[in-house]
Amino acid sequence: MRIIISLTAASVFFCASGAFAAKPVKEAKQAIIYEVKTVLVAPYSGVITPAAAEFISEAVDKVNGPGGADLLVIALDTPGGLDSSMRVIIQKMLASKKPVAVYVSPQGARAASAGVFISMASPLVAMAPGTNIGAAHPVMMGAIPEGLGVKGDKKKEPMEEKVLNDASAYIKSIAQKTGRNVEWAMKAVAKSDSISAEEAVKNGVADFMAADLNAFLAGADGWKAGDFGTLRTVRPAVEYFRQTRRQKFLATITDPNIAMILMSLGAAGLFIELYNPGLILPGVVGAVSLVLAFYSFQTLSANFAGIALMLLGFVFFIAEIKVLSHGLLTLAGAASILLGGLMLFNQPSMGGLSVSMSMLLSTIVGLIAVVAAVAYIALRAQLRKVVTGIESLTDKKGLAKTALTPKGKVLVEGELWDAESVSGDVPEGASVHVTAVEGFKIRVRAVK
Repeated sequence: MRIIISLTAASVFFCASGAFAAKPVKEAKQAIIYEVKTVLVAPYSGVITPAAAEFISEAVDKVNGPGGADLLVIALDTPGGLDSSMRVIIQKMLASKKPVAVYVSPQGARAASAGVFISMASPLVAMAPGTNIGAAHPVMMGAIPEGLGVKGDKKKEPMEEKVLNDASAYIKSIAQKTGRNVEWAMKAVAKSDSISAEEAVKNGVADFMAADLNAFLAGADGWKAGDFGTLRTVRPAVEYFRQTRRQKFLATITDPNIAMILMSLGAAGLFIELYNPGLILPGVVGAVSLVLAFYSFQTLSANFAGIALMLLGFVFFIAEIKVLSHGLLTLAGAASILLGGLMLFNQPSMGGLSVSMSMLLSTIVGLIAVVAAVAYIALRAQLRKVVTGIESLTDKKGLAKTALTPKGKVLVEGELWDAESVSGDVPEGASVHVTAVEGFKIRVRAVK
């Protein structure tokens, strides 16, 4: 009986032991393997603007659409951009049903400011050698540069404090979701910390380094991409998703510096057309440039007061051509444009998007030069000799058809004129020189 009980207990023990031993094997078989047969690569280099948000959103939609690729790789190189456009991209990435990887490339590229947030939102981040990531401190677009500010107290404004706190909370939540280095992410926002690719991999900001796309796909093989599982990227088919010409054009003009150039070109074209109506080309170029500039300002949420001040400056410049103000209107126009440019934008930006002071000053100098040139031409035209009408007879030579004693008839330019000599009597047939025109009479002097 004891033998039977002992055998039964031993059987139960070994069965239980077998059951516990088999459990890890069962879990290993249930590990999620995400097979990547097709990869869509969306290269983007530039500022994060609405055009960038549209492009990357379309790439995400294509991957999640019918017949879409298994993996989207955003080849990113950006100095930063608009907070609103950045959030649109991140929302698209987090809502994607397929993994969206970020590859900071090519070598020498960067993922700064808004690029940090976008990278943190990805389940897989790789960086090319020689790249860097960081400096995600939010700034207010159009803020007066530090060199022009008052030294001393650097206490943050309430709006700046709110923007900073919001950005810190946002990147913290993103880093927590994707399992990235939360401490460094907060430091990148609060202290504008920036690190190299090697440091990013070491600190858990990026997953690995890859010199090119082939190295990226090789490094991604076997890497766990969040909730999507372990990637299998063995020789997948690669397709590229490029920006359309329209998106490239909009990305170019939705840059504050380009908008300033367009505004100045528009103003210069209108100056020339108003001074000399009928040239057509300057007016057309000016009108088109102004429309494009206004579109860019509207897209970038420009401050209406800033635009109004700049337009007022242009009005002052135009008035300088018509009114003799000894340069006062020109100075007023330059001051208006400078103030308007400084307060043109009042929306938060994740870096890389602002009107540079050098561009603003060069624009003002260029406009002053155009106004000065047009004013000089207008003044020169006013002082130029009249070449048509009776006033054009001044300094012309003629022939006395009758004796001038001191009045008589003179032939000038094939016409007979009543003339009066200012040099005494002039005999008939003598050559004379017209000195002045008074109504329909001329004054002449005998030619010796």
